[in-house]
Amino acid sequence: MNWLLPEYLADALPSEAAQIERLRRTLLDLFRVHGYELVMPPLLEHLDSLLTGSGHDLKLRTFKLVDQLSGRTLGVRADMTPQVARIDAHLLNRQGVTRLCYCDSVLHTLPASLAASREPIQLGAEIFGHAGLAADREVIRLMADALGAAGAPAARIDLGHVGVFRALADAAGLEGELEGLLLQLLQDKDVPSLRECCSRLDEPFRSALLSLPDLYGGVETLASAGRALPALPAITAALDALRELQASLPKLPLSFDLADLRGYHYHNGVVFAAYHAAFPSAIALGGRYDGVGKAFGRARPATGFSLDLRELARLTARGEGARAILAPCSLASAALGDIIASLRAQGEVVVELLPDELGSDGPLCDRQLVERNGQWLIEAINRDG
Repeated sequence: MNWLLPEYLADALPSEAAQIERLRRTLLDLFRVHGYELVMPPLLEHLDSLLTGSGHDLKLRTFKLVDQLSGRTLGVRADMTPQVARIDAHLLNRQGVTRLCYCDSVLHTLPASLAASREPIQLGAEIFGHAGLAADREVIRLMADALGAAGAPAARIDLGHVGVFRALADAAGLEGELEGLLLQLLQDKDVPSLRECCSRLDEPFRSALLSLPDLYGGVETLASAGRALPALPAITAALDALRELQASLPKLPLSFDLADLRGYHYHNGVVFAAYHAAFPSAIALGGRYDGVGKAFGRARPATGFSLDLRELARLTARGEGARAILAPCSLASAALGDIIASLRAQGEVVVELLPDELGSDGPLCDRQLVERNGQWLIEAINRDG
């Protein structure tokens, strides 16, 4: 059956498509009034440009093909964030703070989970040019506001900091392969394997690494981390940053997870993840990724977040949809044509019947245009009779 779509790809039918588009407009308008400018990168780029600064995380997720014009290898974007960083560093080339947003499809070679699409609609916002916590705070608040505006407020927002693990790894002298293994075990919270893997490490780093899976929860987690982790300057700075964010965002449902190291090779500071009660994994992800524009000629501090608009649309209540007005064909009546045009200019959905068309199977029509004594009137359609 050639008409079947490949696995983990799906059409968006009218109801879902309308919900996705409503959310897209709502959230991009929210970003706009906060000063974020919309950019639209291309779907394809040269592979080396597309993977710059984040090859470890994106290489396996990126579809590759050969450009018949140049013979070079192209990639279909799996993440728009590196593209937006390229635009900031190489094309806009501004000296001050730049706020950019985006929304478009990306493509993954494999789904992120059993329920995920291989063609997410990635929506996000990024701040370039500010290295302070104020930028992280703005992005976290904007992420929470976006979820609230979509009708899916975050039940929990986890904060972490990749600097904690990086400081421990550097102080313990971990080599590349062992560091990667520990990263995976911490992400999986596989404590028995983690204990075995750390058995040959010196103290206090062995105990500190083993404590990371338990360092999650409320603000008391930061006090526990201060007692369990060595007082390395980078760890002290990371915990201080998390405390400051917690104090400056009192209205948000913040919690902490010091073993959350997603994007470790990409992020280099505060990371965060928003969760919704009806969704099994994070609904929005973000964090700081300073220096990503270096390969494009200009290293810039950066922080931002993104989410999948398809997943968000499934979590939010769908409205009943715009009701429509059914109108006869206007070919024989210029007056009727003018009335239909006027109604559409006011935002009304008007379905004009084609010649010999008996009714509409499209938008639900709850009203109709009828001629009474030479005047066109809008009357309710009685579906009970």
